[in-house]
Amino acid sequence: MENNNKQYLLDQQYLKMASIWAQNSYCKRRQVGALLVKDKMIISDGYNGTPSGFENVCEDEENNTKPYVLHAEANAITKVAKSNNSSDGATLYVTSSPCLECSKLIIQAGIKRVVFTESYRIEDGLNLLKRAKIDIMHVNTETLNQLKNEK
Repeated sequence: MENNNKQYLLDQQYLKMASIWAQNSYCKRRQVGALLVKDKMIISDGYNGTPSGFENVCEDEENNTKPYVLHAEANAITKVAKSNNSSDGATLYVTSSPCLECSKLIIQAGIKRVVFTESYRIEDGLNLLKRAKIDIMHVNTETLNQLKNEK
């Protein structure tokens, strides 16, 4: 039981860090942050935004997200792909549950666990992760906000 409690506390800390990282996003509609952790080390990070070299504007004139905006999970996974690290067996901490496209990347990257705070309205991504037998954990945002206020 003590190990589970210790892991839960670690999960909350990494989610807090992911929510802080989300603040780097230039997206106005929604800011999402992600951290990839392996052996208690952060091996990659990401937030939603445009590809490198593009303007830092995520929405068009009608406030719709531009089709080439990358999700936080995709940014973290592609960033680790450019490094000497491997995401095989890692845990992904993300401030929103993954969409279907990001879930495909998560599976192919060998990520074994996904911990998130906010549930996305479409659950296709979570359903795919469950089918791939990836461990999924939803941490309530209210719990996370209480932790932010305690520190």
